[in-house]
Amino acid sequence: MSARAIDMAQGEARQAASLGLAAMPTALALVECATPAALRACSSRLLRDSLGLAWVECLFVEGSGRWLGRDDADVRLDCDDFRHPYAHAIRRGEPLDLSVAEARTRLDHPDFQAQVAALPGALRLQIRPLRALDGPREWLGALALAGEADTLAGLAADAEFAAFEALLCRLWARLARAQGERQRSAVLRDSLAKLNDGARRQSLADQLADDLLGDSAAMQRLRSQVIRAAETQLAVLLQGQTGTGKDCVARAIHRFSARAEGPFMAINCAAIPEALLESELFGHAKGAFSGADQAREGLIGQADGGTLFLDEIGDMPLALQAKLLRVLESGRYRPLGASDERCADLRLVAATHQPLRERIRDQRFRADLYYRLGQFPLSLPPLGERREDIAPLAQAFVADFCAREGRDEVGITPAALRQLRERDYPGNVRELKNLIDYACAMSPPGADLEASALPGEASEPVAEAHAAAPPTASARVDDLRQALRDFEAELIRQRLRYFDGNRALAAESLGVPKRTLAHKCRLLEVDAP
Repeated sequence: MSARAIDMAQGEARQAASLGLAAMPTALALVECATPAALRACSSRLLRDSLGLAWVECLFVEGSGRWLGRDDADVRLDCDDFRHPYAHAIRRGEPLDLSVAEARTRLDHPDFQAQVAALPGALRLQIRPLRALDGPREWLGALALAGEADTLAGLAADAEFAAFEALLCRLWARLARAQGERQRSAVLRDSLAKLNDGARRQSLADQLADDLLGDSAAMQRLRSQVIRAAETQLAVLLQGQTGTGKDCVARAIHRFSARAEGPFMAINCAAIPEALLESELFGHAKGAFSGADQAREGLIGQADGGTLFLDEIGDMPLALQAKLLRVLESGRYRPLGASDERCADLRLVAATHQPLRERIRDQRFRADLYYRLGQFPLSLPPLGERREDIAPLAQAFVADFCAREGRDEVGITPAALRQLRERDYPGNVRELKNLIDYACAMSPPGADLEASALPGEASEPVAEAHAAAPPTASARVDDLRQALRDFEAELIRQRLRYFDGNRALAAESLGVPKRTLAHKCRLLEVDAP
C-alpha cells in the first residue's frame, strides 16, 4: 500500500482499538499484512484465538466475481452453486446462520462437506459476506465461523466485532486494489519489454537484408529465425537445396551472435579427403603420421571462442561423427597423435543438402549426432518458392559484377527479367548468380543486360513463340488473367516489330494513345525490338 493508505489504515486500527478491540491480539497486526492472502490468514487467526471459535475460514472472490477460492487449497466454489452456504450468503447480501448438523443435511457440496466434516454437529455455523466499504462496493469474499451458539449470536450486536470486520474489509479492498495495480503494471512492463524486444529483433533482421537478399515472406521469416538463432548458444543445422545460401546464413548467425568478435572457421566436409579431414578438424601433433614435421592446430582449436561451420556434414565419415559428438557434448577433443586432451568453447553451425533421416536409416549418419546438431533447425527456401526475389537478386548480382570488373553500372531489361523468372533453378541462388555473371560478360560495356545474353536463349525461340501464341479454344487455360496478359504482350511485340519499334505507329495501329502503350509496355515488360 502507499504511505497515505498505511496512515489511514493505522488510524482506523487505532479507532477500532479504542472501541475495545485492544483486548484482542492487537488489531494493528492487520495493518502490517502486505498482501490480501496474509491479511486473510491473520484475521482468521485473530478471530479464532480471541473468540475461542472452533473453526474460521476466510474465502476470497476471484477477479471474475464468479468463483470463491481458498488460500490453503486449490478449490474453487461457484458463487451460483447453492449446494454450499457461501453462495446463499453472498446472493442474499447478509449473514447466514445455521447449525453444522443442518448444513450437513441441507448442503451437499463435496468441498464444503470436507471443510466441516471434523466439526461437531452441535456447533453453530455463521457465513458472513464481505464487500468493500470504500469506492466500488465489489464483493471481497466470505467469512465462515463455527463456534458455540451464544458466541456467534452475540456478534450481530458486538461493536468491537463490527469495527474489526469494517477494518478487515477496508484493508482487504486497498491491498487487493494495490495488488491489481502492481499486476497491471507488471503486465504493462512485460508487454513493453516484448514490444521493445520485437522492435530490436526486427531492426537486426532488417540489417540482414543486405546479406540475405529478398523481400518475400519466406526470406523475411528466415532473417527473423537467423536473429533468434544468433541469440542462443544452440547448435544450428541448416538444411536446404544446394545453392540456397547456407554459407551466407552461417556467417550471418556468427555476425549477430555474442561470439561475433571471435573467429569464424569453415570447412566443406565433402571437399576434403577422408584421410585428411580428421587432421583438418582436430589438428595433429608433430610426428603423428608421415610428413607431420610440426604440430598443427585444427579448425576446432582455431574456432575456440567463435563459430565453426561444417558444410555438407552429411558426407562426414562415421568415425569422425563419433568424435565430433564428443566435442559437442563435453567441449573436449584430442589432436591426432597427442597424449593430452584440449578444450574448445565453440558454437557449431552445420549444413547439408542431403536428407539426413534417410542416411540415418541407411546407417550412414549417427542419429545421436543428428539430434545434437539439430537443436535449432533452419530450412532455407529454394529459389523456385520465392520467385518474387529473382529481380532484386539479379540486379544485385549485376551491380556486384560491374563493381568487380570495374564497369559502369547497368540495368536489366524487362524481357531478361521475365526470362529469368520463368526458368527452373535446380542450382538456386548460386545458379542465378552464374547466369548473371555470364550474361554480363557477354554484354557490351555500358549496355543493359538483354534476354539474348542469357545462356540457352538461342535454343528457345521456337518454344517461346508457341508459348506466347494466342490461346485457342482447345488450349488449356488455368489462369485467365495471365492468359490475357500473355496475349496482349505478344500482340504489342508483334506490332512493335512490324513498325521497327516505332511506338507512335504501333499505338495508332492498336487504337490506343502512345502514353497508354508505353504504360502497358512497362507493365507487361515488353521491350522495343
